[in-house]
Amino acid sequence: MANGTNKLRLVRLGIDTLHEFKIYIRKDCFVCKSEGFETETQVLASVNGHSIIATLNVIQSDILQIDEASLSESAWNYLGIKEGDYVTLSHAPQVTSLKYVRSKIYGNTLGQDDFYEIIHDIVQGKYSNIHLSSFITACARDNLNLDEIIYLTHAMIKTGDQLTWDYPSIMDKHSVGGIPGNRTTPIVVAIVASAGLIIPKSSSRAITSPAGTADTVETMTPVTLSTAQIRQVVDSEGGCMVWGGSLGLSPADDIIIRVERSLDIDPDGQMIASVLSKKAAMGATDVVIDIPVGPTAKVRSDELFIKLEKYFIFIGKAVGLNVYVLKSDGIQPLGKGIGPALEAKDILSILRNENHNLSELKNKSLKLAAILLEAGKKATPGEGFNLAKKILDDGSAYKKFLAICEAQGGFREPPSAAYTHDIIATHSGNVIEIDNRNLSLVAKLAGAPHDAAAGIEFFAKQGTYIEKGQTLYRVHADSKGELNYALNFAKTMPDIVKISRGAK
Repeated sequence: MANGTNKLRLVRLGIDTLHEFKIYIRKDCFVCKSEGFETETQVLASVNGHSIIATLNVIQSDILQIDEASLSESAWNYLGIKEGDYVTLSHAPQVTSLKYVRSKIYGNTLGQDDFYEIIHDIVQGKYSNIHLSSFITACARDNLNLDEIIYLTHAMIKTGDQLTWDYPSIMDKHSVGGIPGNRTTPIVVAIVASAGLIIPKSSSRAITSPAGTADTVETMTPVTLSTAQIRQVVDSEGGCMVWGGSLGLSPADDIIIRVERSLDIDPDGQMIASVLSKKAAMGATDVVIDIPVGPTAKVRSDELFIKLEKYFIFIGKAVGLNVYVLKSDGIQPLGKGIGPALEAKDILSILRNENHNLSELKNKSLKLAAILLEAGKKATPGEGFNLAKKILDDGSAYKKFLAICEAQGGFREPPSAAYTHDIIATHSGNVIEIDNRNLSLVAKLAGAPHDAAAGIEFFAKQGTYIEKGQTLYRVHADSKGELNYALNFAKTMPDIVKISRGAK
């Protein structure tokens, strides 16, 4: 309205909606009446010459006055405004890219420009959580073909910043996840950087797991670094271990991930685009992808592994990456720790060459490092594992790890939880199966990853003989309430660790 009566004074209520832009006004507000706004309407909110698309929520209380409005913290921070500023509200322009989302829902194939328009609108904040959920669901269940995943990957790269480096080869790695206690990245980074290769590793926080690599590393050193700080760390030490969400690299990925986390899904096509867009935007040239395969892993069959291996290599080539794929054992946790701090303690134990029965996690880390050492011409084919083991065994990797931590802001020991409780075997027998998904869920219910020290210590490896009364796993929590919450669920799932009955 030209007379300016659609302006409302901003009050900061401090409402956290993660990344989604929300605006709050009273139901009897004159703007709400005159414009015909209803709850969940998409509106254009303009403040001091800057605008966002925000989802309207209607307040039916006196928390706001009739001439006031509030914004979610994400919108407040994005606009860089102050309390008392005035916001102008109007109907949002039509989000035309939603027609492509609707087309995909009906099973149609999308083109390169279609995906770019969708991702561009997502980055611009034009998609609500409902729209994002629709897009994610439409692309799930193998609904993206190879070309579409390539288009999606390119779109995610182009709508964000991209790093370039003055080095001929840039190493990187990623695990598709699905297995708790599988935290190899800090060990691989330390080995590869110690060998003289460049490995600027950016990682995500947890999506559906009890910890992401960034969550784990953050228990030992700061991970939220600027691009300039990352360059300084990498130039000094050859590698870094940082959270990718703070860098503006493939920003649509972080927006999509937060909705995937709520849905507890990670569709294959979007997962591949997510991984490779981040690697390409980070400036990588050579990437090793770890794919654990097991009955309760994210990848549950050899057929799916073969398909993903083909897709990662083919799509990687399309965006300028040399991709190497490692098939790994996904039947059970490799380490003891499940949760940020507990996984960090496993990492430190391996780097310090302590004997804590972590040979599986150690060997997998060496295999991944070996692939990158050979790709980077630091070892001849077949000799990468021996070089990686030497670097780890002689303490060079631990020294490099500490140097990287110091360059990122300092090293600290990971914390311990205030409360623990042991889940014990009710009978003797051999461990014949591990339910990784529900084991992870117990760790999450205990507070991981939000409580860094929360999670699980796991002791019952598949194939081992367990005596009645022996500890299968130990739950860690920062509060009695979260501990009891996790234990109540664990009691309803007695076969998270399945034990046969009978003699050894």
